[in-house]
Amino acid sequence: MASVKLSIVAEKMKLECLTPEIDLRKIKITQPDINRPALQMAGYFEHFDATRLQIIGFVEFTYMEGLSEERKREVYEKFTAYEIPGVVFCRELQPDEIFMETAKKHNVPVFTTKKTTSSFMAEIIRWLNVKLAPCISVHGVLVDVYGEGVLITGESGIGKSEAALELIKRGHRLVTDDAVEIRKVSDETLIGSAPDITKHLIELRGIGVVDVKALFGASSVKDTQSIDLVIRLEEWDKTKEYDRLGLEENYTEYLGNKVVCHNIPIRPGRNLAIICESAAVNHRQKKMGYNAAQELYSRFQQSLNRNRDEDDDD
Repeated sequence: MASVKLSIVAEKMKLECLTPEIDLRKIKITQPDINRPALQMAGYFEHFDATRLQIIGFVEFTYMEGLSEERKREVYEKFTAYEIPGVVFCRELQPDEIFMETAKKHNVPVFTTKKTTSSFMAEIIRWLNVKLAPCISVHGVLVDVYGEGVLITGESGIGKSEAALELIKRGHRLVTDDAVEIRKVSDETLIGSAPDITKHLIELRGIGVVDVKALFGASSVKDTQSIDLVIRLEEWDKTKEYDRLGLEENYTEYLGNKVVCHNIPIRPGRNLAIICESAAVNHRQKKMGYNAAQELYSRFQQSLNRNRDEDDDD
């Protein structure tokens, strides 16, 4: 199961830790959902998911402030007895001494943040969704071409890195070369990124490893990119029939999500960079409602109908 250390969450979200004696590196978050413990503070613990990060906003805080000391000790004791990964107070709200005493007793980390409750919830859910998303690693090159994430795959040595380098020279951005880490952040979206060890590096046979960021500048690289299109490079096969119209989309699947896929045959003289650019722009046009193949088919049908009408008139 994917997890992220609480220390990393606290650092990323800029949380102020009120319990420094607790080692945050030993505590892990395993799901992106959060919980606002309003019902728990009222004493209702049925269906309480204690594995979630607990967020306390102004409403919960105001209710807690109105409890008697005896009631506070009773509710806080029951609340912190669960294995809670952490409690975050938003709007710089400060928990009372009884809450801090009970939290420390049960080794529950307590944080505070300046952010409003809604904005903090939205930010941490989005970030955790990416960090905890199902992940696989595939062999290929991921490039941002006109805002479209193009994943170039194919056998080793077929020319993926050379095509990516030409795209970079034409103003597009490299995300990762050789190994692409793909995360499923939703049923529609796949996000690709580079392993830390190969970030911004590209391998060219005969030359070696090249640092793209150092050679072409910070504008030539990107940390993450959604995967919108897959281009699979393959050796030209004279006996194989290749799609010349594109009336029907072909798909490939990663982590249960389907992505449009084009099989591009490779032979001397074909400019891969221009092919990748054209495929990316054509894919964007289709998303915007224009399909060149359908347009050609419509023109052909109209031409046939006109010829039939002329024959009938004769």
